Amino acid sequence: MKKTTTLLSPIFVLLLFQFLNLSLTWGASDSVYQTFLQCLKKQTNSTDDLSKILYAQANPSYTSVLQAYIRNARFNGSQTLKPLIIITPLQESHVQAAVICSKQVGYHLKIRSGGHDYEGISYISESPFFILDMFNLRSVDVDMKDESAWIGAGATLGEVYFRIWEKSKVHGFPAGVCPTVGVGGHLSGGGYGNMLRKYGLSTDNVVDAKIVDVKGRILDRKAMGEDLFWALRGGGGASFGVVLSYKIKLVPVPATVTVFRVERYLEEKATDMVYQWQLVAPTTDKNLFMRMLLQPMTRNKAKTIRASVLALYLGKADDLVSLLAKDFPELGLKKENCMEMSWIDSVLWWANFDNGTKPDALLDRNLNKADFLKRKSDYVQKPITKVSLNLLWKKMIELGKTGLVFNAYGGRMDEIPASETAMPHRAGNLFKIQYSVTWKEPSIELEKNYTSQARSLNSFMTPFVSKNPRSAYLNYRDVDIGINHHGKDSSKEGEVYGLKYFNGNYERLVKVKTMFDPENFFRNEQSIPPKSAK
Repeated sequence: MKKTTTLLSPIFVLLLFQFLNLSLTWGASDSVYQTFLQCLKKQTNSTDDLSKILYAQANPSYTSVLQAYIRNARFNGSQTLKPLIIITPLQESHVQAAVICSKQVGYHLKIRSGGHDYEGISYISESPFFILDMFNLRSVDVDMKDESAWIGAGATLGEVYFRIWEKSKVHGFPAGVCPTVGVGGHLSGGGYGNMLRKYGLSTDNVVDAKIVDVKGRILDRKAMGEDLFWALRGGGGASFGVVLSYKIKLVPVPATVTVFRVERYLEEKATDMVYQWQLVAPTTDKNLFMRMLLQPMTRNKAKTIRASVLALYLGKADDLVSLLAKDFPELGLKKENCMEMSWIDSVLWWANFDNGTKPDALLDRNLNKADFLKRKSDYVQKPITKVSLNLLWKKMIELGKTGLVFNAYGGRMDEIPASETAMPHRAGNLFKIQYSVTWKEPSIELEKNYTSQARSLNSFMTPFVSKNPRSAYLNYRDVDIGINHHGKDSSKEGEVYGLKYFNGNYERLVKVKTMFDPENFFRNEQSIPPKSAK
């Protein structure tokens, strides 16, 4: 009898191959998971069910846990490499064990607190990795006798502000205006907010910290020493270990503060206002912070630029109007432009909540909400002339989508030496620029268009910003300025972005890294490399 040969269709073969490959991947992942789980049990000597804090890719809740703190939708695609395991510690000993066990099984460990890293560095990688997600370690313990608080790395700024407000209506903390930002990254990268002209950066108001080092030890300020404590304030904590918590000092705020928003278009002498803002915002009363938003718009069917000034004044409206009538008449501020409110209500106002919103809205973590975005940064040290501003408007209108945020410096920032903490950008800077482009729909073409717009505007601004180095702000993460592959060229690659983020503080950061993590276990695409990096 003649044998018949059955030919499998190419599509069937492809599907079979994919199925077998997926099965092998799951099998390998399961093996890694079991090995890691057994190590955790051994390290913690715990009778608890530690599987409850681990999410392997086969876990039904894996995707929701991963996506909850992805804050840039660009890094939520099907092609993005996903972590083999997500570790969600409930206590400090879980973090210690996670570090030790990740080293033992030989996997890269990424650390995520709020997921607001603009380039997704805390939750993406090009090689197999784990995520240590700190969102459960979110305690905020306020001590009004000491006027301080211990805040967990997984807490959000909104939770910190709310817990302070619960204890005192005349205390606050100088940090960012987005309430869902995680404490761990924000404070370790510097921390910038609308009280920096009065009180400096968030990290300038940190008095202690707890970190898990590469050996799995928990170190506080006394145990880690002043070099590492210095590095954790502005140098990026993820280069050195896992920050567990920070002790912050609270700052006094008046019972009544004032906010305002004033808008001008080009046809309403916006250029004069923007030029004068550069002279006034960094030099005026340190109780006043004025942010400038510049956005290309279409108005009455004509393309234009809208300039908006948003302000927080630690005082009453009458005093503010009087101050700016003298310092900034081009703004034309009137009493009716101003709103007096409590400090906590000003936090809600800056976060774009409706007036009258209750403070507990700050506890909403707004999970699974992410736009597509690209951000870049610069520092300006000399005022941009009106002629150059007009060229800038032309460029912004030509590009069409990318906006600029000018954040005023001066005040307390001029008084703190660049070497005081690892974050060096202080005196000599008039303001910081954030380049900002955001879109809603997933599209390769849109992404190419909008990211190239941001880069083009950044390139255009070269003559007007800091030089040698052209500085950048770590918490406005931007991989365009350099990436480290952690190979034989690690030191050279680290210098490229390191000198821009840290200026003259970079070499000291390398020394601290070499001292505390010489094998470079704690690493990411823009981490501090040790001198001996392999």
